[in-house]
Amino acid sequence: MIELLTDPGVWASFLTLTVLEIILGVDNIVFLSIVAGRLPAHQRRRARLMGLGGALVLRILLLLSIAWIIGLTEPFATIRGFALSWRDIILLAGGAFLLYKGSAEIFAEVEGEPHDVGGTVHASLFAVVVQIMLLDLVFSIDSVLTAVGIADHVPVMVAAIVVAVLVMMAAAEPISRFIEAHPSTKMLALAFLVMVGMTLVADGFHQHIERGFVYSAMLFSGAVEGLNLLRQRRRRQARSE
Repeated sequence: MIELLTDPGVWASFLTLTVLEIILGVDNIVFLSIVAGRLPAHQRRRARLMGLGGALVLRILLLLSIAWIIGLTEPFATIRGFALSWRDIILLAGGAFLLYKGSAEIFAEVEGEPHDVGGTVHASLFAVVVQIMLLDLVFSIDSVLTAVGIADHVPVMVAAIVVAVLVMMAAAEPISRFIEAHPSTKMLALAFLVMVGMTLVADGFHQHIERGFVYSAMLFSGAVEGLNLLRQRRRRQARSE
């Protein structure tokens, strides 16, 4: 362990992996912010912490089962020339769930829900935590495979994932408050979920879409939305004067 702490190469892999894990966790933060928003206000923080805490345990368990994780990429069936693996099934199921969840939330925001009259529809704490953990399972597969590809030592991988999840825990609340306070950003976040769901489905069909393109589109859209919010705030200030 002392040798790991004094090895510059280990520190370089740790920092690189930590940054990548945080970037890969952006999708998860957006999702849990949207889902936790369905809970009563006093339960939202607990749901986020429980969901991310469960996600942390899940990722560490997956890391300790590296051989099994790598085995998920091996095809177990071939259908008309298409080699199907368990990783493909997980990505397809997770992508389909995100497409459904994002589309359903967008419909609820635009059209309103028939039973949402004069109040807010609340989900159960258990259901929200389960959704967060199940979706994190989908994100964890690529996250753990990324860790295996970058770092050579399991303690380094575990430390990087722990730091990344702690950063996600710290960022989840302010991001959630911001999304709730600005309805237009919530719609944009839901569109991001649909886009991420589409990329997961594409990956499940072996049509890989570079994540750099996806995150660049998200960053550009977020920057445009930021300019819109700034313009709205200045207009309100001008009217108040």
